Amino acid sequence: MVNFTTMRHLWIGWLLSLILITQIAHAQNELNGRQKIESAKIGMITNRLNLTTEQAPQFWAVYNEYNAKKQELNRRIRQLNNEPSRSNLNNNQLLDGLREVNATKQKLADLDDEYMSRFLKVISPAQLAELYKTEQVFNKMLLNRLNNQNN
Repeated sequence: MVNFTTMRHLWIGWLLSLILITQIAHAQNELNGRQKIESAKIGMITNRLNLTTEQAPQFWAVYNEYNAKKQELNRRIRQLNNEPSRSNLNNNQLLDGLREVNATKQKLADLDDEYMSRFLKVISPAQLAELYKTEQVFNKMLLNRLNNQNN
């Protein structure tokens, strides 16, 4: 049976998610939209991980470092895939580019392995699994919201 405290946390979580989704929709049109999206992501992660006051500062220090490195690698992959000059390359140059994309994807996997142990020094395995799930849910929500706005 669900107790009052659990039910209250669920309602707060749903309300926060609704507010965050609304903020995401409006953030696209504002100058500081990126910051609002990041704030919404932070709010969602904070809510879903139930970080203790002891965990929070350590977690965010590790997460911010991890996220910055991850974003840079993803940016590089997009850059490699979207190079306009790729159509004028010979086969060897195309293969070199594909290898670089694969090497960068491997760096992403290595980054996940490296930071998993760092996260587990601060949060539990269940919280880490929830972090990965929350990031996926957030990204899917954001993409859906952006697609809906563009249609």
